[in-house]
Amino acid sequence: MKLLLILIAVGLLWLISFLHIYWAFGGRWGSAVAIPVKEGEQKPAFTPRKWGTLIVAILILLASVIIVVQGGYLQEFQANSLSKIGSIVCAFIFIVRAIGDFKYVGFLKKIKHSQFARYDTWFYSPLCLFLGFVYIILLF
Repeated sequence: MKLLLILIAVGLLWLISFLHIYWAFGGRWGSAVAIPVKEGEQKPAFTPRKWGTLIVAILILLASVIIVVQGGYLQEFQANSLSKIGSIVCAFIFIVRAIGDFKYVGFLKKIKHSQFARYDTWFYSPLCLFLGFVYIILLF
């Protein structure tokens, strides 16, 4: 069961990372529902930059490596205090993202009537919650 959770989590993180790389190099597929919009407007709440998007992609790939190392599935690297700290940080980040910023993202967001908000409620936030719990499971 643990292996299945790890495979699903790592696969999803790789997919998300490659999607960010695609967006960083000008791809548009899925980008309309990837950025929150301001209340009462159809303007994005922020404009992501190429380097910022690439950094997010690299961090997501690093998060997937932490899962594999902490799970004990990478023979060259054993789970250690660094992978444990990384798991705690990732669990915290993903769970906080799922809870939200009380305005644009997460289960407790105020702006709930945009296309992004619907995707966030039914897909992005539950996904973040799932990933956060995978990291917690790997700690024990």
